[in-house]
Amino acid sequence: MERELQGFDPTTPNIARLYDYLLGGKDHLAVDREAAEEMLRAAPEMRAAARANRAFVLRAVRRLAEAGVRQFVDIGTGLPTRATVHEVAGRAAPGARVAYVDHDPVVLTHLRALPADDGRTAVAEGDLRDPEAILGHPDVLRVIDFAEPVGIVLGAVLHFVGDADGPTRIVAALRRAMAPGSHLVLSHATGDARPAAVAAAGEVYRRAGIPFTPRGRDRIAELLAGFEPAEPGLVWLPQWRPDEADAVDFTADPAASLALGGVGRKA
Repeated sequence: MERELQGFDPTTPNIARLYDYLLGGKDHLAVDREAAEEMLRAAPEMRAAARANRAFVLRAVRRLAEAGVRQFVDIGTGLPTRATVHEVAGRAAPGARVAYVDHDPVVLTHLRALPADDGRTAVAEGDLRDPEAILGHPDVLRVIDFAEPVGIVLGAVLHFVGDADGPTRIVAALRRAMAPGSHLVLSHATGDARPAAVAAAGEVYRRAGIPFTPRGRDRIAELLAGFEPAEPGLVWLPQWRPDEADAVDFTADPAASLALGGVGRKA
């Protein structure tokens, strides 16, 4: 079935499937496992870092839903995990609406197979490098009203957008479309604390043809320009309003998450 999907290449590692393997999922191939294991030999932190990113995204979504946000756009969604954005948002705020956006055909197939939810979830094909197309996609607009506050999630996706593709431009386009009271959830890889580990992971990505651009704290903070930072600001992922379970891997060194995260509010 997967071999019939347009754009599906079983011979090359894939971002979503690599991430799925690191999270302990089952939707990956031998080529992804081989690349992930190579990555883990060079940077053993990667498995815990993947868990830290997923936990951060879901914490942020839950906190925003508890605070009154009722609609979310998750861009660069990746393969569904045991807990999904719409499940977490729906538990905190029954009736919350979620649009998932990805350009990977396998990811889209898995997302479209999620159980029906009375029309509160949409799946749209889209590339973050073309934010205007995402914002105007009819499937996104079926569940998202950009005239009302929205939470836009960019979880571990902008470091796969090179500088030439304009990450600042992308975030600015999203910000312009967001109503006052909206929030941006952002996590981003950085080599600030453990440059060797991040460089080793990046080399595996690059050999697989996957662009990877970790950025420093100041550059990541620039991506959040125009948003009011929610406490505690831009921090290592396990430090952002942690639940007790989220600290297990990172008690000694939150920087082992290899990524910074923050939530910004549009005034």
